[in-house]
Amino acid sequence: MRQQAFAILTLCALASWASASERGKVTNLPIPRYVSLKADEGNVRRGPSLSHRIDWVFKRRNMPLEVTGEHGHWRRVLDRDGQGGWVHYSLLSGARHVIVETDLTPMRVKPSPDAPVNAYAEAGVVARLGNCSLDWCRINVGRSRGWVEKSVLWGVKPDELRE
Repeated sequence: MRQQAFAILTLCALASWASASERGKVTNLPIPRYVSLKADEGNVRRGPSLSHRIDWVFKRRNMPLEVTGEHGHWRRVLDRDGQGGWVHYSLLSGARHVIVETDLTPMRVKPSPDAPVNAYAEAGVVARLGNCSLDWCRINVGRSRGWVEKSVLWGVKPDELRE
């Protein structure tokens, strides 16, 4: 019995270590992770330097992006469509935002499908991310705030909890 308990604890520790072992070589932060575009515009380059060609320009302040790599002052990022490249770290913020993916998403008073609705969010809206439980996240869009189902958001992991 004692050996079984030890084996279970060892497996849990290994699973925890495996999920936490993906860390950026520069920042030691988890990879992948979500950030937001801090500027109104951000050049997306083919490689991690100013000498690399600009493939396109992100033009949406607070747009959530997923960091998938690091090299010096550069971060490899992806948007919700899977498009990406290298962006200078000074254009990114740790302030979390998400994109609402479903049109007329109800923003509820409490994290419950039966709770009253405060407002509705349109698809494509960028919202400030607040607390998240297993199934719900609190978001702010302008003066409106409320709880939405996590499954309708891009920019937050399905198992992510936030307080």
